[in-house]
Amino acid sequence: MIGWTSLLVFLLCRAVTPSLGCGWLRHYSHLSNASLTLVQHMGGQLTDEESPVPFPYKLYKCIKSDKVEVESQLAFVRNSLELIAGLYRHGNRSSAMWDTVKTEHFLMTIHRQIDGLNSCVSTQSRNNSRLSRYYRRLVKSTLYLTGGSPASWELIRKESKLHLDQLDLLMGAVVDSAGSGNRPPPPGPSHLIRREEDQEVESMNASSLKGDQI
Repeated sequence: MIGWTSLLVFLLCRAVTPSLGCGWLRHYSHLSNASLTLVQHMGGQLTDEESPVPFPYKLYKCIKSDKVEVESQLAFVRNSLELIAGLYRHGNRSSAMWDTVKTEHFLMTIHRQIDGLNSCVSTQSRNNSRLSRYYRRLVKSTLYLTGGSPASWELIRKESKLHLDQLDLLMGAVVDSAGSGNRPPPPGPSHLIRREEDQEVESMNASSLKGDQI
């Protein structure tokens, strides 16, 4: 059993040095892969329609730079996930005709990632202004403009996957960099969180497969 002193030191290390002491980072890809699979399959084929708002590739290129601190990159990923989750709170999603179970599981995996990253970086980190502005324009140009039409929701799903792909690449680079010259963190609460996440994602996948077979 971990003593209170050891536990306190462990948590402080995770808060102060996220690139070195946040064990949860090694498990990000598990939930990231789940969210990518679910957003792909919770509806039909992804739309070929182009978004009215250009995708911010330059912003991702900037945040991937070696000159950007790891904590800033983690905050960017966490804030991006919060903004993605926020897209699905705009209006009624019923017009999208998506699989309800897979959609809810998709949003759950997004919130799991947000919760995990909150244990690695300060919850007081501000959103990147360019990123926030992009998402506001995206919502206004799709959901607000069309009143939440099926086509606008499909654009949101397509853009969500594009962002999740970029975030997965960014986190892969962060985790590789953090683990290249450092010892893995000691076993602790993150190990228990990981076990719960494994069980929940396995349950989600089982439910989704069962739904496909019906």
